[in-house]
Amino acid sequence: MLLPSHRQTLLRIARESIGGFFEGRRPSHSEAELDEILRRPAGAFVTLTSAGSLRGCIGSIHPVAPLFEAVAQSAISAAFRDPRFHPLRFEELAGIHLEISVMGRIEVTTADDVEVGLHGLIVSRGRQAGLLLPQVPTEYGWDRETFLQHTCLKAGLPRDAWRSPDVRLERFAAEVFGES
Repeated sequence: MLLPSHRQTLLRIARESIGGFFEGRRPSHSEAELDEILRRPAGAFVTLTSAGSLRGCIGSIHPVAPLFEAVAQSAISAAFRDPRFHPLRFEELAGIHLEISVMGRIEVTTADDVEVGLHGLIVSRGRQAGLLLPQVPTEYGWDRETFLQHTCLKAGLPRDAWRSPDVRLERFAAEVFGES
């Protein structure tokens, strides 16, 4: 669990990373000023919304970088590299709401062991994979089966592919927080 001060620092880093990208500069935070929790490797997603609508969401599922770096990189990618959206324009930045999801451990699961509102989901077959964060099904009012179906669709698989024995299901928890 992150402390409120950690959450505020990560939200600041995310917003400053996007703002700095517009100005052609790197964020000004240094690893030395961050405590051990923010320097530990972790996966993280940054979700951008504008007027309640998704505007970008990208992240890393595996802990390949310190948490503060994962957040900074994900924020920039969500703002400028999400292929579903045009790159963020500077005049949009003030109206963007940031939400961060810090990834927990990923584990192989069965459909019956996926809890809506608690788990995020990864569905994969071969090189095709789709991921939905834990907050997505509750935002849309989905039940477990609908959550599984939409994750399959995100992977580019048929809606009911999750029933197939050659499809891998993985679940994870995430610590989710955003700007107030």
